[in-house]
Amino acid sequence: MTVPRLSTRFAILAAGALALLITPSLPGASAMPRGPAPQAQTALPVVLAQATQSKKPKPEFWRKKVRLQTSEKPGTIIIDTNTKYLYYVEGNNRATRYGVGVGRDGFGWSGTVQVGRKAEWPDWRPPASMIARERAKGRILPAHMKGGPNNPLGARALYLYKGGRDTIFRIHGTNQPWTIGQNMSSGCIRMMNEDVQHLYSRAGVGSKVIVIGPNGKGAERLYSDRGMDLFGSLFGG
Repeated sequence: MTVPRLSTRFAILAAGALALLITPSLPGASAMPRGPAPQAQTALPVVLAQATQSKKPKPEFWRKKVRLQTSEKPGTIIIDTNTKYLYYVEGNNRATRYGVGVGRDGFGWSGTVQVGRKAEWPDWRPPASMIARERAKGRILPAHMKGGPNNPLGARALYLYKGGRDTIFRIHGTNQPWTIGQNMSSGCIRMMNEDVQHLYSRAGVGSKVIVIGPNGKGAERLYSDRGMDLFGSLFGG
């Protein structure tokens, strides 16, 4: 009669030990602290950035090496807001072409400016005119937003100056990559985050920036896009 009693006690003890091993992994169960989890703390911005970049624009607006005829010097940036392309001139009739988003109706502009300063993961301070305009539509904009994956200026910003003064226009990234190739902004030039980071690493402060207006006037005298540079695309030449 004692053998069954010992077996029962052993089974109860075994079940209790198993419960102690399983319980900490159950949702809501308490467990002793195991120290910080760096991956869990740093993963959120990465996940957010990857999620926003998952909706790509049309393939014709993806970054490409192209053959470009222009008299502009290497390092010049040409933005054609009519075709929605930005060119970084490399010389020898070559350029890198990026798709961009541009100003919506009434917010297009043209002219020659320069990169006055640069910023990584820039803060966003919308102009007072934008804040008032959006408030009239029932949308309240913050006076300031810290840089990060959810910031409208994206990963990088190149601030455009004219005569030493800020024009309020920027070349910047976006957390809405599907707007590339469209007229969506208030005059700024939008790029996919990976593209604006690529441009940022190449274009320095003082770089010349030529912006062609939404009607495309003067583009034919400034440059001629001869299509994909196959050799450069394959070998980086």
